[in-house]
Formats: sequence, structure tokens, C-alpha cells
Amino acid sequence: MPRPGGTLTLMATLRLFAAAREAAGTGRATVEAGTVGAVLYEATARYGEQFSAICAQSRIWLNGEPANADTPVGESDEVAVLPPVSGGATR
Repeated sequence: MPRPGGTLTLMATLRLFAAAREAAGTGRATVEAGTVGAVLYEATARYGEQFSAICAQSRIWLNGEPANADTPVGESDEVAVLPPVSGGATR
């Protein structure tokens, strides 16, 4: 779907795990954005401050590789939010 001015809109898939999934109320969403940072910005606008706080502590991956906010995303790309894992047994 083109945006006004003729630019193409890219829809990346956002995958959410653990606490991020709980905060968003979903494990998967489609987000219109051109960079990883823009995907997270749009998701925060959609899911709120609790989601934003979780993202700040999470690892962000693009197609199975670590990514930063400036990493470009395309229509077939998948951005994953992986919150830190807590718990487990200690001896």
C-alpha cells in the first residue's frame, strides 16, 4: 500500500516472547516501519509504557541476528523482542 507521496509502505512482522507477549497481549503483529527502531516505536504506541519498559531491557533480533535501532527492515523481515529470562534453580 503506497503512502501519500508515492513511497512504498513496508510491513515487518513483530514477534514477542515472554513478558513482551504478556504486555502486548499478543505474540505476533504486523508493523508498518522501515527500521527496527521504527518497528519498536510503533509497537510502543500500540501497546503502551509497560511494553516499552520491557523492550528497554530486551534483546532485539532481526531475522535471527542481533539488531540495533538503525537496522533497516523489509516486508519479509521478522523483528523479535526477547526479554531477559529470570528464575531457574541455583545450588
